[in-house]
Amino acid sequence: MVWQKAGMRKFILSGILISLCSVLFAQKRPPRELMRKLVTKDLAFSVQQYKSLMRNLPPGKMLKTYDAAADTLVTSDPEWWCSGFYPGTLWYLYEYSSDAAIKTEAENRMALLKREALNSGNHDLGFKIFCSFGNAYRITGERKYKESILIAAKSLATRYRPSIKSIQSWDSSAMYKCPVIIDNLMNLELLEWGSKNGGGKQLDEIAVNHANTTLKNHFRADHSSFHLVDYNLSAGEVMRKITRQGAADSSAWSRGQAWGLYGYTMMYRFTKNNQYLLQAEHIAKFILDHPRLPADKIPYWDFDAPGIPHTYRDASAAAIMASAFLELGRYTTGQSRIRYITTAEKIIQILSSPLYLAKQGTNGGFLLKHSVGAIPFKSEVDVPLTYADYYFVEALMRYKNWYLKRTGKV
Repeated sequence: MVWQKAGMRKFILSGILISLCSVLFAQKRPPRELMRKLVTKDLAFSVQQYKSLMRNLPPGKMLKTYDAAADTLVTSDPEWWCSGFYPGTLWYLYEYSSDAAIKTEAENRMALLKREALNSGNHDLGFKIFCSFGNAYRITGERKYKESILIAAKSLATRYRPSIKSIQSWDSSAMYKCPVIIDNLMNLELLEWGSKNGGGKQLDEIAVNHANTTLKNHFRADHSSFHLVDYNLSAGEVMRKITRQGAADSSAWSRGQAWGLYGYTMMYRFTKNNQYLLQAEHIAKFILDHPRLPADKIPYWDFDAPGIPHTYRDASAAAIMASAFLELGRYTTGQSRIRYITTAEKIIQILSSPLYLAKQGTNGGFLLKHSVGAIPFKSEVDVPLTYADYYFVEALMRYKNWYLKRTGKV
């Protein structure tokens, strides 16, 4: 394969070894004390690793990835869709540690990001603003953060297209008329939170309409998702269903399935609409019952990727899934609930292993190795990524706060 790198064979063999070993504890719950120690260790490591990263990130820039060959951080401007994940991770780590240096770094980077609340040029405002300012407001209660969230929610609402009852992801171009990608579900959290915190009922209506349209048009009979649906705005009709980051138009791009799982679980949290909970469980079933999901639950970059098992895993998709499964476990009962929580625990365990979790002071300061951005574009392949770290730390904090503090059975 043209995108293969040196060391790929070693990574694949290590992954196969972990997959084989994980069969030995398939669906077996680890003791709570084991998970307590693991989560505590991971969070303490994350604090120290990010304090190292903080020292290396140039002023005035946002974090993107790490170029191991050049031993340098790859940065972006605040306009980049991932710019909110680094400060968002910092807020989670500050919540855990109360380390003032981490809080100061988060505030300094958010000063660069604040103006993005007015940027209605694409749909990524939830990623940029809610992951950062949303966590900042939740933790501190400072009004200035809430104001930025509500501004961003109103900016995102301007991208709503009534003829298709959906939010347009990217502007029209020679390639697309009105593209809507599955990732867009994640930004509905900004709208739902805004609606319930002074932004008005219209934000909820837009979010619900978008979720319903996505449910109707993005999913196949097996509950896997297309990546991109392109609409004819004037006719209000679907023109085509394709991919940008998956293996093929008909394939199940792994991070896209993770966005869907997380998105409908989150929409159920806000609306208590059982249709969304049912859809989240349908997506969960597709993922967990898929014959090409490895036993260790770290998916290949696409469920239909050519060359499986001799291709890349995606730690970012796994981290998103772990966080989503932990929330889905809160809304379900019986064997389904146990399965979701057990899966999240297994993912956390595997991502905490030396294969995926960096050693202190390595990996440019990032936590996780082996994520995949966009293989069709040969972009960010087998590298650390900010959103992988963000959802990994979110999963750790969710497990700590939701499950380790409970009495009785998880």
